[in-house]
Amino acid sequence: MGKRLYVGGLPYSTNDDALFEAFSKAGKVESAKVIVDKMSGRSKGFGFVEMSTDDEAQAAIEMYDGKDFDGRKLTVNVARPMEERTSAPRRF
Repeated sequence: MGKRLYVGGLPYSTNDDALFEAFSKAGKVESAKVIVDKMSGRSKGFGFVEMSTDDEAQAAIEMYDGKDFDGRKLTVNVARPMEERTSAPRRF
C-alpha cells in the first residue's frame, strides 16, 4: 500500500482530475480527492492523493511541496490519521 499525501494550498478551481493528472508526473496515483464544502460544493483548498509506493510519494513531496501550482504555493506532506473530534457542550 502506498502513502496518502495531504495537499494544501490548492487553487479553488482545482478538481479531482486535475489533482490526479498533476501528481501522475511523480508516479502512479491510486486516488486523488479535492475536499469540498458539503453545503456550497466549493473546494476547501486542500485534498489528498494516494501514491502507489513510498518512493513515489517521496518524489511527489519533493516535486510539489513549496512549489507554485496555478498561482498558489502548495504544502505537500504525508497525511496524518484523522483525529477524533470532540464536541463542546452546547450552551443555550
